[in-house]
Amino acid sequence: MQHAEFVHLHVHSEYSLLDGAAQLEKLVAKAKALKFPAIALTDHGNLFGAVDFYLAAQKAGVKPILGCELYVAPGSRTDRGSQDGGYEGANHLTVLVRDLTGYQNLIRLVSKAYLEGFYYKPRVDRELLAQHAQGLLVLSGCLNSEVSRALSAGDTAKAQQTAGWYQEVFGKDHYFMEVQAHGMAEQVKVTGETLAIARAIGAPVAGTNDSHYLEAGHARAHEALLCIQTGSGMSDPNRWKFSTNEFYVKSADEMARVFADLPEACRNTLAVAERCNLTLDFGKFHLPRYVVPEGHTLESYLEELAREGLRRRYGASPGDVIEARLGHELAVIEKMGFAGYFLVVWDFIHYARQHGVAVGPGRGSSAGSLVAYCLGITNVDPMKYSLLFERFLNPERISMPDMDIDFSDDRRDEVIRYVADKYGRDRVAHIITFGTLGAKAAIRDVGRVLGMTYA
Repeated sequence: MQHAEFVHLHVHSEYSLLDGAAQLEKLVAKAKALKFPAIALTDHGNLFGAVDFYLAAQKAGVKPILGCELYVAPGSRTDRGSQDGGYEGANHLTVLVRDLTGYQNLIRLVSKAYLEGFYYKPRVDRELLAQHAQGLLVLSGCLNSEVSRALSAGDTAKAQQTAGWYQEVFGKDHYFMEVQAHGMAEQVKVTGETLAIARAIGAPVAGTNDSHYLEAGHARAHEALLCIQTGSGMSDPNRWKFSTNEFYVKSADEMARVFADLPEACRNTLAVAERCNLTLDFGKFHLPRYVVPEGHTLESYLEELAREGLRRRYGASPGDVIEARLGHELAVIEKMGFAGYFLVVWDFIHYARQHGVAVGPGRGSSAGSLVAYCLGITNVDPMKYSLLFERFLNPERISMPDMDIDFSDDRRDEVIRYVADKYGRDRVAHIITFGTLGAKAAIRDVGRVLGMTYA
């Protein structure tokens, strides 16, 4: 099948929270319908949708390009001055992943932006960008980029110096001057000067459309979404809104018309896509390495602890049925390679109990594991209640075991700190929960935005 002669490289989804209005599945479906060979995802300051987008695009036969529109602090990411706050306090930068090293580096950049640079927004700085440049490809950015803002301020020398710095850090083959055309006068002015800088430093040009919604007809709905974000209404003349209705996922023909006087802007998007070749392996588990006592393997130490627990739970003679169940579970755990996982969980629960931190009895399918019961991970006897181990671990369905552990709210941070200290802070993470607008809440919020009164 012949593909379209354009690739969208600057695209926002619903994970540009209360700013992007494109759902991932529908975004990928449109990319496929328009015959794009690839499509990027560049949400504001995060990678929340990266994995779901990657899987959806692969399933649809569209090459996924992971990326992020990073916020770059004007100085150091640790600065908290008046110039660092609000909308103007960070410059935008379009960053795309070329390979696995680049993906890992982008994860580091985004993580450090939240952990070290958060001030109104998660921000990186030039120091971090230089440290984690390998494997990444960068576009100079939109009107709110460092280069474009310098041009808007009339400082062409600073703009060229900035572009030169990024080109040097990321490499001539991996830095493109980004141009956009959404029908804005300021954009026309900046684009001309951006092209002059591109010629001066020998950088290729790539055209993007800064897509925030799927269809042209979604512009008003997107405007309502921005009003929900800012707490304003559609009748407010000073509300934050996009200047035109051109921020949608356009077809290759539409983009060719947009850049009719600059055909290389479209052509170069294909070159960018060819350089971005990330392959993620979802078939491997990457678990922390539990260090066992000398003379033991992970499996032998787990069995020793489990049999000690068996005697503690059931006495010296637990019976053939219980013994057989324990042996079966241990064999399955060993076969599936999860002995280390059980030891990691046992270890931090053991730490919690030793230090007087209240631990819950166990929830979910893990309560069906006799090994977990003997280790003290759960406190529910699976034999007494005829609970099935296969609901928790099944060798015919290879998936990570999921143990839901509850700790007292006021001391759970102690357990998290213990795990982070033992395995490294870069190997411990909190899992985010997203709030979503249900139908009722959406109707209420849109009604408020439109100035409607409650019945």
